[in-house]
Order: sequence, then structure tokens, then C-alpha cells
Amino acid sequence: MNIYSNSEAGRSDVVKPSRRRVIIDTDAKNEADDQFAIVHGLLSPTFDIRGLIAAHFGTRRSDRSMAESREEIDLLLDLMDLTGQVPVENGAPTGIADEQTPLDSPGARLIIEESKLASKDDPLFVAFLGPLTDMASAILLDPEIVHRDVVVIWIGGRGYQGYTTYPGIEFNLSNDIHAANVVFGSGITVWQVPSDVYTKVSVSYAELDEKIGDAGPLGKYLIEQLHEWNAAHHGEPIESRSLGDSPAIALMLFPRSGDMRVRPAPRFGVDGWYLPGTDNPISVCEHVDVRFLLEDMFAKIRRFARQRSA
Repeated sequence: MNIYSNSEAGRSDVVKPSRRRVIIDTDAKNEADDQFAIVHGLLSPTFDIRGLIAAHFGTRRSDRSMAESREEIDLLLDLMDLTGQVPVENGAPTGIADEQTPLDSPGARLIIEESKLASKDDPLFVAFLGPLTDMASAILLDPEIVHRDVVVIWIGGRGYQGYTTYPGIEFNLSNDIHAANVVFGSGITVWQVPSDVYTKVSVSYAELDEKIGDAGPLGKYLIEQLHEWNAAHHGEPIESRSLGDSPAIALMLFPRSGDMRVRPAPRFGVDGWYLPGTDNPISVCEHVDVRFLLEDMFAKIRRFARQRSA
């Protein structure tokens, strides 16, 4: 399925929707970068946010990770005066047990129902900022979803060049390897943003202070929670953070802001390394326009603060 074909790009008779239909599935309280991506998505006028889904982030940091993600989503919506205006659903509380057994949840059901409304000229984009549990469950619950016009964008997996930014298995993948194998093996359209790309979306404390330090309660919260997370989880002096979930938003805003390479879909081993998979093509982002991504996000947060104060 080629959502953005060259042949259609030049046709005047193709009806283009005024807004892009989007679901964001987020382990929002896992770290400090989901918050920026969620806010960026909510402040983007070309997005029709069909729902936010609270995702788990394993049990290493919390026994109630999905619930904590839901609480963080609700807090952000409150800061943005959007409580009750954006659909929010809970996803699965844990990863799936194997590649055959879904975990039914309101989040998975939301993906299924919204996928039924998708069309070639109005696809559904589902961005995953954490594990792929809810997408895998949706596929297992309704296998026909793989034949619908759905684009799965996943922040996860290590780079394909043989080097790693961090030792060990990539975090989002580690929280549900079974789910990643279900999604990558299904044939559904996948855009993957691996760790060697998403870790390069770095911001410094000074940059955040200068760009959104005076952007009202929302800007203040975004900065403070990032400082707090770094202080709690880094054992060395640090004054920066990678906003690694934000490329998912940039690719939905402007797909050509990423350099994509088509690859055969791999399988994932228990150690997170790539294994031979299917011949299903996936698109792997090898570079993202960080200037576009950050400046657009900062501008929208500042504009929101101005409008709210007025």
C-alpha cells in the first residue's frame, strides 16, 4: 500500500482531507519525552486526534505503568484545557504472553474501530511511542486490519548499522518483543524510527529555557518534569535530553521530513537483535529533520501560551 505515490501527488482530482487522522499510543510516564510529543500532536491543527491510548512500560519502574501513563495524559490535557475534549483510552497493562494471544483493551478496540473508517485518501496513522502491544492485540483481534489503510509509526528497535547508542536491548522493544514480531510479520504498513535516529533529537536545558521557559504553566511543566527525570535516573551531571518520541509527530506532519529506506521486515530475537523475517516491506527512518521538528514544536507551545494568556 503506497499512501504517498508519485502518481497521485500530481493529480488534481484526488480529494485531500483537510486534517490527518491520528491516534497516539504512549507510555507517557515512562520518561520525559512523551510529554513533548503528545503536546506537539495536540497543538498541530492538521491533526484530527482520534484518540490517545495509555500504554504500559513494563514492570521495571512500576507495577502500574499503564495507569501512570493514563494519569500523565490526563494531567497534560488539564494543562491544555482539553479535558473531556480528546478521547482517551487505556491500553493493555502488560505485554502479550505470546504471538498468538491478544490482550483486549479499550485502546486496541479504538484502533480497530478507527481503522474501519480509513481509506486510501484518508488513512489512519497510529503512532507508538512505547511498546507495540496495543497494535499487535488489534491485529490478533481483527486480522483484517492489516488490509486497511493504516500506517503504524513506531519509535523503537536498535539501529541497523551494527552499532548501538546504549548497551543492551532497546527499551521500547524490550517491553514487548512478541508484539513487535506480530506487527512486523503481519504485512501492515510500518514506519520504524530506530534508536540511532531517535536519540539524535537532543535539546539542552538552556535551549528549553530560551524557547519555552516563559510559555506559561505548560512550558513550565514540560521543562520541570524533564529536569526531575534526569535528576532521578542519571548518575552523572547532565544538562540535556533526547526528545526521542518526537520524530513520530514530525513524520505525520510532513512525511518527507524523514529519509526512509525500504527494508524486508525483520524478526526480533530475545536479545533485541534483528533476525531474518518476512518479505513484507517496511520503511525505516534513517534521518529526521530535527530543525523542523523542534522549531515547529517550540513555536506551537509559545503560540498556545500567548493565546491562553490573551
